Amino acid sequence: MAARSPRTLAAVVLAAGKGERLRSATPKVLHPVCGRPALWHVLQLAAAAKPATIAVVVGHGADQVRAAVRSWDITPAPVFVTQREQLGTGHAVLAAKRAVRDADDVLILTGDFDPVTPAGLRALLASHRRSSAVATVATTVLDEPGGYGRVVRDGGRLVEVVEEADAPPAVRAIREVSLVLMAVRREALFRALPKLDRKNRQREYYLNRILPLFIADGLPVRVVEVDTGGAMGLNSRRGLAAVEAVVRRRINERHMANGVSMIDPGATYIDVDVRIGRDTLVYPNTYLQGDTVIGRDCTIGPSCVVADSRVGDGSAVWFSVVVGSRIGRDVEVGPFVRMRPGVEMGDRSRAGAFVDMKSATVGRGSKVPHLSYVGDAQIGDDVNVGAATVTVNYDGYAKHRTVIGDGARIGSDTMLVAPVTVGPGAVTGAGSVITKDVPAGALAVERAETRIVEGYRERRDARRRTKGS
Repeated sequence: MAARSPRTLAAVVLAAGKGERLRSATPKVLHPVCGRPALWHVLQLAAAAKPATIAVVVGHGADQVRAAVRSWDITPAPVFVTQREQLGTGHAVLAAKRAVRDADDVLILTGDFDPVTPAGLRALLASHRRSSAVATVATTVLDEPGGYGRVVRDGGRLVEVVEEADAPPAVRAIREVSLVLMAVRREALFRALPKLDRKNRQREYYLNRILPLFIADGLPVRVVEVDTGGAMGLNSRRGLAAVEAVVRRRINERHMANGVSMIDPGATYIDVDVRIGRDTLVYPNTYLQGDTVIGRDCTIGPSCVVADSRVGDGSAVWFSVVVGSRIGRDVEVGPFVRMRPGVEMGDRSRAGAFVDMKSATVGRGSKVPHLSYVGDAQIGDDVNVGAATVTVNYDGYAKHRTVIGDGARIGSDTMLVAPVTVGPGAVTGAGSVITKDVPAGALAVERAETRIVEGYRERRDARRRTKGS
């Protein structure tokens, strides 16, 4: 007897809504959640189900949504369906009929992201495939279910979904609500959708109205409870914050399970794409953002922003802002350092208190300890840069580079007027304005000769006393 081939699956993601309660010019599905748009999270979830096709229904902000989705390299590459009039979720799914082609089952998700876990989605699909149900609907339990339809069930079988306005007290006490996340047999889905009406306050075709049609026809509908962390959708700024809190907590839990320590996970903000090595310690009020990679045995924070950067093993960054930079191994950064894009810190180097840097390379073992600006510069290995040093990189028209050779010593309060080169092993005197290249091993000093006026204080004080009398 030949083995039965697995049922094929198509995913339909509803991303056409306006999100009016967000009061934003940005399409609802493109609002960021832990560093990635909400729709990105949904498409990752959809792709995890391994569908043959992913259809994204677009409408409001369609061009922005299409451009964003194409930049994410989702597999399989999503196809787009335009819902020219936003007439509800049922109407949106019907618009995707041709896109799902001849799939056996259709997985329907909303693009504004109910934070369901991949494990929850797998449980939903496994239940649907094992059963004879025409549809399997995800549900969740909320502490405050007000405004959502209550799920009345008989075991795993759905009896009905009752809108809160229509629910008697006993049903209103139910805290289980339905999501717009379901797996449906394709043929039954597209037979039912044309039967929907718009007899509701919003004058829309609601997808969940297919469920009573199935039940009335004697077709079984099953429910599977999933974990959303107690949050549902981006229906408001408050909802957006609630969803982000759920996702952030899961991200932090994943890192801690992988060997990262956090003093206070509730005050630690890590984007979804960030990678952190084991035995790293993260202090509170730290923001790790974008495409950031932190090595092993690092200390990050407190009060840091590290965005789109690399931090090597054993390094420490605290009370600092690091953006678009690369920090080597065993490097110290902070406190109160600002690194703008293009900074590279070599192994065992240091950037200390109140240092501002951009487009600069600092060699191995070199130090910029405090109160300095290093921009458009190349600093060699084992260089010491004294306090209050400035690479004067801008002449009012263009930026110029400063080059400091290996082993050089830059005296405190040196102005290096670029373009200028300080050779290996050279020294600049404190308080100097260096406008010419300094040869290797040489001393460059630029300052007026000190004048000593003997007896000045005594004479000055005497004149003041005479005037006062």
